Amino acid sequence: MTDITLKMPVVLIGNSFKYEIESTLKLFFSISRFAFSDNIEDAVGDNYVVAGKDGVRLYADVMLDGELTHSEKIFPDDTQDAVFEHELCRLIFHLLIERTGIIPPWGLMTGIRPVKRVIDLMNRGLTKDEIFAQLTEKYEINRDKLELAYATAVNQQPILEKINTKAVSLYVSIPFCPTRCSYCSFVSHSMDSAIKLMPQYVDALCRELEITGRLVKETGTKIDTIYFGGGTPTSITADELRTIMECVAKNFDLDSVREYSVEAGRPDTITEEKLRVIRELGAERISVNPQTLNDDVLKVIGRKHTGEDFLRSYELARKVGFTNINTDLIAGLPTESAESFRNTLDRIIDLDPESITVHTLTLKRAAALFANGKDYAYNPASEMVDYSIKKLMDNRYLPYYMYRQKNTLDNLENVGYAKKGFESWYNIFIMDETQTILGTGCAASTKLVYEGGRIERIHNYKFPYEYINRFDQLMEKKKETEECLKRISTLPQK
Repeated sequence: MTDITLKMPVVLIGNSFKYEIESTLKLFFSISRFAFSDNIEDAVGDNYVVAGKDGVRLYADVMLDGELTHSEKIFPDDTQDAVFEHELCRLIFHLLIERTGIIPPWGLMTGIRPVKRVIDLMNRGLTKDEIFAQLTEKYEINRDKLELAYATAVNQQPILEKINTKAVSLYVSIPFCPTRCSYCSFVSHSMDSAIKLMPQYVDALCRELEITGRLVKETGTKIDTIYFGGGTPTSITADELRTIMECVAKNFDLDSVREYSVEAGRPDTITEEKLRVIRELGAERISVNPQTLNDDVLKVIGRKHTGEDFLRSYELARKVGFTNINTDLIAGLPTESAESFRNTLDRIIDLDPESITVHTLTLKRAAALFANGKDYAYNPASEMVDYSIKKLMDNRYLPYYMYRQKNTLDNLENVGYAKKGFESWYNIFIMDETQTILGTGCAASTKLVYEGGRIERIHNYKFPYEYINRFDQLMEKKKETEECLKRISTLPQK
């Protein structure tokens, strides 16, 4: 088989469907890079793809390991470009199944929000069978994945029906970690390098929270959910955490908040003092994330804690009084076996947390692990994910939110499972894109949701020094936020 790490020539003839064709190729070669051109002379070597449109005729050539396969199809004269794009991808999709033996479980679906597709069809009045028929015809999705997406949609619906149309959510970014995990692509910064900036960062973040809080109050908007993310928010000191959370309490009406979450994250950052600050200042939901309980795997991915450290942190959170704890696991971590993953999941279930999120390893370009991505091409991630679905649902954990990412092993998904009544509203809202989210802090993103589904994003600066030094410029960028909040305040109460 071809070396999947090499750049593969992809020649587009008579079309500009680069994005979707690249997404389709990623279903089979998740960590490959592609060299796109419109010159047929670039279709050389043992591995290349030609995707062509000649009037109403579509054709595809796939050369792998020196063996060429071809497919083509003719369409009616009134065919729309969107159909041509999808069907050209389908030609390539089937040729690659034939040549690689890989059958992507999500079929041709490349979007990150499969549950949104299901909910849209449910809202149009389609039955389960009709939804499955439509999605199967268009995307050729595996039946098991359809069942998972449908179950997730069913569990989301009661919460989406209770959405407050006059409310927004607040995201607070603390993008720092004690060390960077090898799989991580988030914009996060080592505490070693950021420590000298921390007083200035806390000050700038509190200034942004004050400005955002004033806009919320002046427009009569309510805060629905609050989420502290990162990084690892508990990387900072208890006093710094207290300062930020007190600023939130001072500038926002917490009486309207239906969910307040803090990513405690890595066990090596958790102390009793920090947990008491979090609970005292209003957050009732936290995440304590082992990723795995296998110490050897933890070392490989660069985590500076053990499985026992996680267990101690978890019990400490219970001791402090938290009754809503989430734990994150990752299927497909380097050197993790299917048996080791099963052992981790079984032990986590025995702890009886209120929710468990199962991610699948994603090989992002910004992550250190990407360089060795070819080593994980045959990782048993699928077996791990299949086990987690059955095991969790058998133990009364229901899927309630889901998303997919490019470069994920076996084209799998990330799923949050929760006991009934412990679903994270924030996670549902951000995936469904039905509520405006005000992002504060370095690398945060504000998502302004307008009527009709239009979404505008305002991105904060990625790096702490930039966020601090260009703060006034950033606030100028965010003037659109006020107009969006004014509009929300005029909406009828749902």
